[in-house]
Amino acid sequence: MSNASLVLVINCGSSSLKFSLIPFNDGAPVLSGLAEKLGLEEACITFKDLAGNKSSQPLPEASHLSALTALFAELNQRQLLPAVKAIGHRVAHGGNEFKQSVALNSEVIEKIRALSVLAPLHNPANLMGIEATMALLPAVTQVAVFDTAFHQTLAPEAYTYAIPLEYQQRYQVRRYGFHGTSHRFIATEAIHAFDLDPADHGILIAHLGNGSSVCAVKNGQSVDTSMGMTPLEGLVMGTRCGDLDFGAAAYIASCTGQTIESLYQMVNNQSGLLGVSGLSSDCRILQEARREGHARATLAIDVMVHRLARQIGAHLTSLHRLDALIFTGGIGENSALVRELTVKRLGVLGLQLDDEKNQKIFGGASGVISTANTPRVAVLPTNEEKMIALDAAVISIALSRV
Repeated sequence: MSNASLVLVINCGSSSLKFSLIPFNDGAPVLSGLAEKLGLEEACITFKDLAGNKSSQPLPEASHLSALTALFAELNQRQLLPAVKAIGHRVAHGGNEFKQSVALNSEVIEKIRALSVLAPLHNPANLMGIEATMALLPAVTQVAVFDTAFHQTLAPEAYTYAIPLEYQQRYQVRRYGFHGTSHRFIATEAIHAFDLDPADHGILIAHLGNGSSVCAVKNGQSVDTSMGMTPLEGLVMGTRCGDLDFGAAAYIASCTGQTIESLYQMVNNQSGLLGVSGLSSDCRILQEARREGHARATLAIDVMVHRLARQIGAHLTSLHRLDALIFTGGIGENSALVRELTVKRLGVLGLQLDDEKNQKIFGGASGVISTANTPRVAVLPTNEEKMIALDAAVISIALSRV
């Protein structure tokens, strides 16, 4: 692959499609954007170039295929399409099957389709993007990069649920973990940023956004993570409840007559920060409301922070040493308040923030925010698109040499 070659990164949701066009030799996207409100009359696609210029256009057909058709037409108009030598697709769930990124073919696609039962909200949407892209650009190498792959190094005691083992053996009911591409990127960056010994280090990563998870990384490998069989387990998130006593869910069902499907919708889409605050799932809005004395917004952030600190403390037991606690993701990178409140709860571990440094880190900045002579606490911006692009480029190069 030459320096002029480009990798197109596709991230398909049920009603959206994010994309980035990244040179193999440089992490800065040449073009990026978002197709949103797919399936609705107001569907549109927005493009943003390297200079920050934006343009938008409606999508009359409002489908993933029409979004990709518009994207490829734009790439062709900008004379970028011939340089696209690989396409990387984010895929949520790879089950036990996929331990690393793989080139897409009919067999891989069918395995991803079969795994949709484990991720019904994510894999079908990912497949829409894959199949539409392969139809439009069949000659270009296309690669699936799985959110779950990085966590395939978990030991059985970390991924096994304490229920009859037959459910794991027959139906793949076990913990898989997610945000693996982000955690893998940060794990790699941390080695260089903090001059860690690749063969002897331990870090805790808190990926905090609308979806959030903690990951314990030992010598470059995931050894524990807070998300489980689905992205619902673990931390309090934007609209997801995280850990919930199943007995509480059963009690709610008996009181309200709700079905399993209805409860599943509730814990995924109406809970978390939104459910507790009754105001918003956006942490920025809740922080402003907290400053104005909004009681439920205050409680929502406190519940989120309490759960986060507890999970960080629990994940520490999977490490042999702690070289750094790293915050990343939209909230982790930008919310000095969440970082401050979380680290205060972790004082028993000796962690302590430098308030001035903490307040200065936001908007893509990185750095250590702990005080001198205390365990390292830092902020590192994640870049899942770069990780996906790198995997796609490496696999494309390997295939071109076969």
